[in-house]
Amino acid sequence: MTPARRVAAGRFILDVVCIVLFVIIGRRNHGETTDAAGTVQTALPFLIALSGAWIGAKAWRAPRSLTTGVILWIVTVVVGLGIRRFAFGDGTATAFVIVATLVLGLLLVGTRLPKRVKR
Repeated sequence: MTPARRVAAGRFILDVVCIVLFVIIGRRNHGETTDAAGTVQTALPFLIALSGAWIGAKAWRAPRSLTTGVILWIVTVVVGLGIRRFAFGDGTATAFVIVATLVLGLLLVGTRLPKRVKR
């Protein structure tokens, strides 16, 4: 595997971990179990959207860029919430939409912020 592919694969895995972390924290805060089945069911709409966003944006070309992160964030939130509502029949209360938008933005874009180097 080339170094560029290794970076892209690692970044995709980190994005998946960010979504799963968001789901686990959300399920815990609402007193739901964090078992594998429940976590996967809740995360799946967002993981599907993230995968589509990676393909549509060709994110592997610049997996660490802020622009890529913003595109992935917007598509993951909008499409993920749509899938959650219309394909899975789960809720999309206003508070959930706001929290999902903010937290996924922090995770998908924030993890791409340049690291400050000490001099």
